[in-house]
Parts: sequence; C-alpha cells; structure tokens
Amino acid sequence: MVEKFLGAPRYHYGTVEKQDLIGVATGLAWTEVGGDILNIEVSVMKGEGKLILTGKLGDVMQESAHASYSYVRSKAQLLNIDEDFHKKYDIHIHVPEGAIPKDGPSAGITIACALISALSMRPVDRTVAMTGEITLRGRVLPVGGIKEKVLAAHRAGIKTIILPEENTKDLEEVPQKVKDQLCFIFVNTMDEVIEKTLKPVPAEKPVNLEKSELDHYNIYPS
Repeated sequence: MVEKFLGAPRYHYGTVEKQDLIGVATGLAWTEVGGDILNIEVSVMKGEGKLILTGKLGDVMQESAHASYSYVRSKAQLLNIDEDFHKKYDIHIHVPEGAIPKDGPSAGITIACALISALSMRPVDRTVAMTGEITLRGRVLPVGGIKEKVLAAHRAGIKTIILPEENTKDLEEVPQKVKDQLCFIFVNTMDEVIEKTLKPVPAEKPVNLEKSELDHYNIYPS
C-alpha cells in the first residue's frame, strides 16, 4: 500500500550486477544519507597512453585513480599484463551517475581491481564489494564510513565484503543480524584483493590485447 499512498519511488539504490563482468568492480561509498555501492568501469582502447577520468570525481578520488594506475604499471609483469600498455592504449575510468559528486580515497582498491580486470581480461566476482585506500606499493589503508557501507552492500545483495584489516574494529557498529549474512575478508595488500576478486580468463576470451578485437572490452561481454 505504500506506493499507492505515496506514489512511485523517488529514489533508487545500487544492486548487485547480474553477471561477472570484465573491467567492472563494485566499491562501497559513504554518502550524507547513508551508504551505497559504486560500480567502477574501466575501458581499454588503442591509443597513446591517455588516462581519462569521468564521473564528476573530486581531487582525492582522482589521485586514487592515478595511484592505482601507477601501481598496475609497476606490477604489470607479475599481473600478466602487457608492460607497455601505458604506451599502446588509452584507459578510461568511469564512475556512473556523473551528476553526483564523488570524492575520497576509499575507491582506490576498487579502481585498481577494475583496471587489472580490463587489462588482464579476468572477470570480477560480482558478489564481492570492497573499500580501501591504495598506496603506490599496493598496501591497503583503512577508510571511514564502514557501518554505512556494509549496510548498503547487504541491501544491494552483496555476499562478500573486502575491508582493510585496520577497519576490523569498525564492524562492532554493524548489527549482528547483518553481519551473520555476510562474509568479511580483511586485507593488507592488493595481492590479497586480487586473489579474492578476480576470476580466471574465460576460455573464449583472448589474453593478448594485440590479437583481440576492441569490442571485447564492452563491459557486458557475451
């Protein structure tokens, strides 16, 4: 009866993706009215090494994107990524809902995860959401708004949440009935994030970027 009395819903919130995607990772955001999930998309195109950032990102979030980009460059060989990708391809990082300002360092590991996924052609587990600041060496630093972020992930249908280990104490503020329905993974490094989020390269997808068609970077692969 609520919709009958009050009319159609005026607000919406993020929900879990319907399939595992390449170049798309789910982050968690704090807002003035609670928390929400944040889908970060990365597209790779032939080019000259430009880094494009869109989605009305604030200065701190842009810095996180640049830090993530530098981290991936420094670890390219270990990640089975073309070491010259920064010369051959343009990278576009986009956070949807561009009319809403977004800032803060907590999307760092999410941006890095989406970037690694796009460059290595490894899908990201859609049931996993994450939050944490990233350093150039790949360390994961604590962030704020954990209670709101966890509640948003639960509402969206997320099953597993990756948090910086130093944020363990913040779960005391989360209702027990919510915690009982979620799996929490506490990490200190990006290596741990990658292990828990990225899946193997699909058999039908090429690993060599030079031999593949550009359209396989569509965020909704066939």
